[in-house]
Amino acid sequence: MLAGRATAEGTRRFAGRFAGLVQDFRAAAGLTLSPLGIGTYLGEPDTATDEAYAATVRGAVAGGINVIDTAVNYRFQRSERSVGRALGALVEAGHVARDEILIATKGGYITFDGAVPEDPASWFARTLVESGILAGPEEVVDGSHCLAPRFLQAMLQASLANLSIETVDIYYLHNPESQLTAVERPEFLSRMRRAFEMLEEQVTAGRVAVYGTATWNGYRVEPADRFYLCLAELVGLARQIAGPDHHFRALQMPYNLAMTEAYGLRNQEGSAGWGSTLEVARDLGLTVFASAPLLQGRLARNLPAALRAVLGGGGSDARLAAQFARSTPGIDVVLVGMKSAEHLAETLDLLREPPLSAAKLQGLLQPS
Repeated sequence: MLAGRATAEGTRRFAGRFAGLVQDFRAAAGLTLSPLGIGTYLGEPDTATDEAYAATVRGAVAGGINVIDTAVNYRFQRSERSVGRALGALVEAGHVARDEILIATKGGYITFDGAVPEDPASWFARTLVESGILAGPEEVVDGSHCLAPRFLQAMLQASLANLSIETVDIYYLHNPESQLTAVERPEFLSRMRRAFEMLEEQVTAGRVAVYGTATWNGYRVEPADRFYLCLAELVGLARQIAGPDHHFRALQMPYNLAMTEAYGLRNQEGSAGWGSTLEVARDLGLTVFASAPLLQGRLARNLPAALRAVLGGGGSDARLAAQFARSTPGIDVVLVGMKSAEHLAETLDLLREPPLSAAKLQGLLQPS
């Protein structure tokens, strides 16, 4: 188990080794972070994909990326294990130190262990119910999602073991808005409060540095929508629990050419009135990580010619889509899913380019 966590000194040291690049390492969360991070969501739960991700993580870190994002349910825990093996090998070889790398993972979804068991029902009963991790079916939404503190603590322990680390730098509640399919908002907020209380305890115990929410819909919809998440409300919960020095400090949400709500939709109320999620997150001291910059591959091909012309520059559609997300003001790190040498090379090459100019973004980003 690797001790330590990402630190201001360590991440600054990492960035210093890549001073020759044009890339814009960002000061975020008290750290120095690469503008692009590696995501580990897609792929089959097989050995070939395990090895592909491990190789990509090693190559990404060697090329100047110090943000790695995963989740306990990605590929039935196999993505976390690939990250753990890669990071362990890098540290053992002396290529990187633990305090130079930000590692984020997520909990909230029920996941199998490596593969689908022959009898999922008996696995569920034995592993989650008989063990006491789940008190009963009322804690589970849609047969797959749970925010009960005992469950989240078990998932955190599994993640730390999979990653072979003592402390995770960011622990996200994974798509918490999923709970709103089954419970009303007061019960949802009660569940979030209990989850936050548990996570603050894990911070005190040294297992978590900071925590946050990783969402799909919650921050991209209007306040009247059932799945809406209010940043001020969630930060208020954290403040009630732990005061101004609470550790709810990060959010993750989709952002890409087809999903620009984080920038353009004024759906969050902040100190200066209504603003976008990016504006209010910054006002509340939250670090923002953008997921799905290629919309899970759908923006990696066949971009309209007119859109390519506005974006300017050459390269593949995937490169232009990632460059758009990376250049948007208010986004600290863009998480690019990559498990092939080709995708890694293209992403590392993008680090050698400056972001798009404000003029090139102006026609694409018009707040509503």
